[in-house]
Amino acid sequence: MTFAPRLWIVGEVVSAAIMNQEIRDQFNSMFDAWTTYTPTWTSSGTNPALGNGTLTGRYMKVGRTCTASILLTTGSTTTYGTGTYLFGLPFTAAAAVVSCLGPARLSGTDTWLGHMLLGSGSVSANITFNASATNARGANMSGTVPETLAAGAQIRATITYQTAS
Repeated sequence: MTFAPRLWIVGEVVSAAIMNQEIRDQFNSMFDAWTTYTPTWTSSGTNPALGNGTLTGRYMKVGRTCTASILLTTGSTTTYGTGTYLFGLPFTAAAAVVSCLGPARLSGTDTWLGHMLLGSGSVSANITFNASATNARGANMSGTVPETLAAGAQIRATITYQTAS
């Protein structure tokens, strides 16, 4: 429940209804349940196809601060495309935002810990993991980095960022 704050007028009589809307309801919205959304899963090359996998997202927005989480579970008919993966976010990031990092985890053949990365003015984020088991340099996630994905692989990622509006 984010909206523009009321402009108060000198000498205005403040009613209980106005106080409830301006203070109580705004405060309560910070404790609401998260909102679900369906993230997009695209790539810088050939797009992956979800097939019988699942991709879910949820977010909590308070003011212009948004925390978004995604969960991708690949299925037996999922295809992985080519290129760097991008995951859609519920809101466009502010243009003045510094690149944001959030935690990411890939549970495949091995478990990989990484970061979700969002740039200024972006509508989607990518994930960076170690390039491979023998190369600790960061590399953008794809169907073969940090490992070749297979059915049952899970990607979990969360990021907090400033929204454009």
